[in-house]
Amino acid sequence: MIKAGQIDKGTALLIKGQAFVCIDREFVNPGKGSAFVRLKLKSPATGQILSETMKSQDNAEEITVEDRDVQYLYNDSENFHLMLTDTYDQIEVPMGNFPDYQYLMKEGETYRCTFWEDQLLDLQIPSKVVYKVVDAEEAIKGDTVQGATKYVTTECGLKVRVPIFIKKGEKIRINTETKEYLERVND
Repeated sequence: MIKAGQIDKGTALLIKGQAFVCIDREFVNPGKGSAFVRLKLKSPATGQILSETMKSQDNAEEITVEDRDVQYLYNDSENFHLMLTDTYDQIEVPMGNFPDYQYLMKEGETYRCTFWEDQLLDLQIPSKVVYKVVDAEEAIKGDTVQGATKYVTTECGLKVRVPIFIKKGEKIRINTETKEYLERVND
């Protein structure tokens, strides 16, 4: 058991017999009354989003999870195909469970995953990742009406707004949580 006030983003809970992962948390301490926590939970199995409000002293059932490394192999437009690096077993994960990850994961890269009873609960992508630019619009000299930025496409297919000096073939660092350009990377 865990106190609701101690639940953090990424904590796995068992609610009504189903595993959920906390994806967002807001602690509220009103002037009157007791403090409470608003939780946004996601079921990795079904993709269901659940909003829960609990008093900070209420108990919730925390489940024991296991972290393992997986290598991203490819996707077939419906599933991610991953390989457990310790056993070389391949698993399929519906892309709907992690819809934004299609444009963030690189083939051949290793990612940390959280499992509960052989069910993948969470797939963790580093918050800052370097991608190669494979397509970039041509910058027009003097075109600063739009804030001197343009769109480029990364090797994973992610379209990102970047400064106009970024060219095809360069590497850029992206914040994977906001999908925003951070900086150009020179090797």
